[in-house]
Amino acid sequence: MNIRDAVPSLLMILLAIAFRAHGADFNVQSMGAKANGKSDDSQAIMNSWKKACESTAPSKVVIPKGTYLASSLKFQGPCKAKSIILQVDGTIQAPADPSKIGGNTWVLFQNIDGLTVSGGGIFDGQGKLAWSKNDCAKTGKCSSLPNNMAFSSVTNSKIQGITSLDSKLFHVNIINCNNVVFQSIIISAPENSLNTDGIHIGRSKGITISNARIKTGDDCVSIGDGSEQVRVEGVTCGPGHGISVGSLGKYQNEQPVIGINVRNCILTNTMNGVRVKTWPASPSGVASDLHFEGITMNNVSTPVLIDQQYCPYGNCQQMMPSKVKISKVSFKNIKGTSATPMAVRLVCSKGVPCQNVQVGDINLKYNGKDGSATSECSNVKPSLSGSLFPKICARMS
Repeated sequence: MNIRDAVPSLLMILLAIAFRAHGADFNVQSMGAKANGKSDDSQAIMNSWKKACESTAPSKVVIPKGTYLASSLKFQGPCKAKSIILQVDGTIQAPADPSKIGGNTWVLFQNIDGLTVSGGGIFDGQGKLAWSKNDCAKTGKCSSLPNNMAFSSVTNSKIQGITSLDSKLFHVNIINCNNVVFQSIIISAPENSLNTDGIHIGRSKGITISNARIKTGDDCVSIGDGSEQVRVEGVTCGPGHGISVGSLGKYQNEQPVIGINVRNCILTNTMNGVRVKTWPASPSGVASDLHFEGITMNNVSTPVLIDQQYCPYGNCQQMMPSKVKISKVSFKNIKGTSATPMAVRLVCSKGVPCQNVQVGDINLKYNGKDGSATSECSNVKPSLSGSLFPKICARMS
């Protein structure tokens, strides 16, 4: 072989090496996605993911602008490279009929390390029909409908800029994850969308939620058992039910909740503010090192709440105390307006009273025409500091 013959072969080898080093973009339209809002594009999206996940170099799946109907999506790992990107610029749309989605999640990310989801796209759950079929309040069973998105066993990842719209049940469910950041995401559903928690976290460690805008029909953020080192910061919430630790104590063998920090958030017209909730007659449990600071309340019902008699469907053994031990809790620098006279309510368990609860610099005014803001305390003796309005523990029991 002479030099002229060798040059093209050498170039091909160099190009192949460069391709493997830098990965590739896998455009779902190149894989057959129609993006017309009528054809099911699930297979084209999954084929693009499979190729990117099999790449030994960092790669990207690109979902351009357009509307992509998808019956269900499962972004499964582990992937071969150390990082993978899903760039969503278009709208991915679920079937309106819940029965056309297999399983309890519409879009699932599972067993992935180094995932980035970005692009400003929309995951539209088309939940209106599902809300009319939600019988959770009657049956107490709230898992019959699919969540919009779930992140299961996802580590060292970042989810940013995307929107979850009109989920059928939870918008985002985070389970068994470690070191994941959710930044500048938007969650939107009407106030009457039942059980559409914005972001639910369970059995996960090192989760950060920052600068999210959440409007929904249930908790904006709910933090379940086994959650550790969770940071919620710069979240705007409303409508919704507030930002909650719990509910805890409904099931056997729940894991401790430790190290929750909720800071610099704004809640507007929500059913609750920041709260810790546990069920009566519960198994033993632990919730410790919970801190709420720099929170602004705008016309919020019960802005500050510990509720260890949580029983939303009225089907509980109310006389049996919760056995979830709550300790090392602080509510500091919380200001604004309450939609109800009861601005601060700390109702702890008579079986295991709350310990080391701190309340400081509270300024909450009642929005009503008659009366002023009040507070109530049961089975707790909080440490008080700074300026306090209303007077904390004005009612003791």
